[in-house]
Amino acid sequence: MKIAGFDIGGANTDLAVVEFNESGSILDIRMDHRYLPMWIKRDELVHTLLEILGQDRPEIDAMGVCMTAELADAYKTKTEGVLHIASSVLTAMDILLATKELKVHSESSIELPIGFVGLKGMMNYQEVKKNPMEIAAANWIATAHLAAYISPNCILIDTGSTTTDIIPIKNGRECARGRSDLERLATGELVYNGVLRTNLATLVDKIPLGMDCVRVASELFSITADVHMVLDNIKEEDYSSDTPDGAGKSREDCLRRITRMVCGDLDLISQDDVENMANYIYQKQVERVAEALQEVSERENLDEVVVTGLGMDIIGRNAARILGLKVRCMDEILSKEDCVVAPAVGTALLMESYLQ
Repeated sequence: MKIAGFDIGGANTDLAVVEFNESGSILDIRMDHRYLPMWIKRDELVHTLLEILGQDRPEIDAMGVCMTAELADAYKTKTEGVLHIASSVLTAMDILLATKELKVHSESSIELPIGFVGLKGMMNYQEVKKNPMEIAAANWIATAHLAAYISPNCILIDTGSTTTDIIPIKNGRECARGRSDLERLATGELVYNGVLRTNLATLVDKIPLGMDCVRVASELFSITADVHMVLDNIKEEDYSSDTPDGAGKSREDCLRRITRMVCGDLDLISQDDVENMANYIYQKQVERVAEALQEVSERENLDEVVVTGLGMDIIGRNAARILGLKVRCMDEILSKEDCVVAPAVGTALLMESYLQ
């Protein structure tokens, strides 16, 4: 059995096609992802879903979907976003059906089973229409399911391009105090701090430069992807988001953008000084995550962390080390590449269980 797990985010749409044997064990995982800024390209979602399914289209037995893209400001409300995204998934299935690219399960029904990750488990489309907010920003439910395989009592840290989830797990089940994004921002279980898209001006008010401490310009001049490129924490192919200035993603481009946050350029500020700026911002970024992690760790009395996502080694692991917590990595059960799309993998696993 092959199940497609989709994680439809505001900036990235991720896919994991997971092949299971008859006993439910994983035989193979194929991952893919596309940068799709939903705030300007939401109408391209159906095409993107079909594109990344690629050659697996005829072999898919079911689809599972989780999402966070409903927060994109292309939608007036989260409910509007959830319903648009869910209907886009069904439209993609209808296209596959019309072009005879779906696997036929029986003569009486050739519909593909589709489930959506909700706060209380998988939901079908009719259930989503009745209670759309149950699946809003619930992708962390799928990732927590994976982390529980590694440790039944831990804190999951999933750092992606934009945010960091900090999810407590006890006795093999997530026990987050917050359920919505709004609630999780209050409980320390969600930090808007990611590897690629975070505006540097939100991380620091002042920055050391030479013998001075300089206030930063509150503009979108540079993002965390620029810092991590300069520090060799990511490769250029990892820099999947748009650049703030529309220019390139080379190391020199990133250095130049960082100088802008103090209204400078590479004529005014040396490369060494820009690298020092990048190191300082990186330290503050990790500390921001560590502060929230400490809140969750002390409240839940948990001292082991499972890290995953694009930033698992860059941010999650280092935040845990600041606090002296034990660290394990989701690459114990997934490849490094698959860890980047862990919510999509977890969604496919939840869908497989849902079908049983």
